[in-house]
Amino acid sequence: MLVELTRFRVKEGKMDKAREWIAFLNEHLEYVLLTLEDEKMYVETIFHETLDGRDYLYWYSVQGEGGQDVQESAHWVDKKHLDYWEECIDPTFRPVDLNTEVVMIPKRIRQEMR
Repeated sequence: MLVELTRFRVKEGKMDKAREWIAFLNEHLEYVLLTLEDEKMYVETIFHETLDGRDYLYWYSVQGEGGQDVQESAHWVDKKHLDYWEECIDPTFRPVDLNTEVVMIPKRIRQEMR
């Protein structure tokens, strides 16, 4: 099981578009959840923060092994998701993976995830 928290910087002037992206995901959540099955993504959460006047999005995820990469997906909602990614996420900023120190998932929940 892979547990990650990664920070990505939003391109300058693209936070409104990023908010549109988040609204899109929320509005189409039933389809988004379907695509998570192929990725073996058990939990995926997006957070927003503004630091020193710059906007960042954080992805928190709990994922099983052997899942499909979102970039390999043929699902329309994933294609739209990747379009937003290209428009909003700053490729000049190296993503920051925060260190996982403790994973607190009860054994019975872990077993359900598998």
